[in-house]
Amino acid sequence: MSTSTSDDLVSTRESPRRRAALPATPERPRSLFTIDGVRFEAIRELVLMQTGELLMLARRFSGRGDALPGLCFVRRLANPSTFMRRTRLGEEIQLAFRLRHPAIAQVFHRKVHQDALHVVMEYVDGPSLETLVSAGVARGKPVSEAFALYVGAELAEALHHAHTLTDEDGKSLGIIHRDVNPRHVYVGTHGEVKLVNFGAAYSLVVGREESPASLVRGDVAYASPEYLERLPLTPRSDVFSLGVLLVELFTGKHPFDVQDVPRQPEGMSVLHSEILPSLPLTQMRVLLASFSPADVEAGVEKLSPDVKQLLHAALRANPEERFATAADMRDVMRVALARRHPGYGRQEAATEWAQVLAEGSVLRDTVEFGEGGFFQEGLEEHELKALVKK
Repeated sequence: MSTSTSDDLVSTRESPRRRAALPATPERPRSLFTIDGVRFEAIRELVLMQTGELLMLARRFSGRGDALPGLCFVRRLANPSTFMRRTRLGEEIQLAFRLRHPAIAQVFHRKVHQDALHVVMEYVDGPSLETLVSAGVARGKPVSEAFALYVGAELAEALHHAHTLTDEDGKSLGIIHRDVNPRHVYVGTHGEVKLVNFGAAYSLVVGREESPASLVRGDVAYASPEYLERLPLTPRSDVFSLGVLLVELFTGKHPFDVQDVPRQPEGMSVLHSEILPSLPLTQMRVLLASFSPADVEAGVEKLSPDVKQLLHAALRANPEERFATAADMRDVMRVALARRHPGYGRQEAATEWAQVLAEGSVLRDTVEFGEGGFFQEGLEEHELKALVKK
């Protein structure tokens, strides 16, 4: 593992003005940097976030110039504006290096390049859940119950690994993801599920800089009630977020409707979201303050009894009434999958997402998408590769 030093990370300059450059393409790649004699070259810009973060697809070359097998993701992270936030960013990447699990995208290297921190990550050759939900909406039918149960169980297993991770002395690191949402989950061509981006994660790592008390990190549309009220967090917070994600995966609809929100109560503390959220922060806080089992039932009433029961157990407003651990939630989903859809696994999941994308892509230009569009970045080449083969 090759990394920059901590001093390098905190001394990066504040958002320097970069020279204008044409986007990288396979025909016009852009050389990035070299780590341990391996040169990294961007061949496609996949996603440019509102924060300035850029996700690129890259290939690697040996010192002799030979192309190395396989691709990788390179994330150019946005430069924080303060020394404290730059310090925290370095610690977040350090945290990511500790996570080693088949359902968590691995971080291989970090590198300061052109005054910005870059992270080299495992390549996932497949779509995000956000793309699959959008394609399901476009075709008029969400993913199957089996697919959602399979993905949900894999995610719960990944979260349990993070929640129970310890340091070298066996002391809990206290990791909580805090930003479990469809944009941070990918499904590969072999049906493997990968949770990415622990950038908003909370942990007890010694020396870690914590977010300011008024700053909400991650997408508040998937946040737990206790997180938005700045109460102490436990792994049950991620259980709630996973429950919100699963409602959207099972039904194609987000469980919260901010169009008709009660008036904001007086005395509500002022919070700020680090990024522009999918749903407004204040309205989400008002909705979650009165969130009840009846609200859950309204969103899941057409689902099977097994699925409704597990979603109710994940989406209790009171953390003490939810699944105690992500492992408990995982076990319930695996039992439901085995009972209702025996034999469904990686191969079936890979076949299904290719079909969902194929059917949704046909209609993407004729469907009236919501604000920002369901296919905000379009279906990228790496997401459509499987469809070309069929």
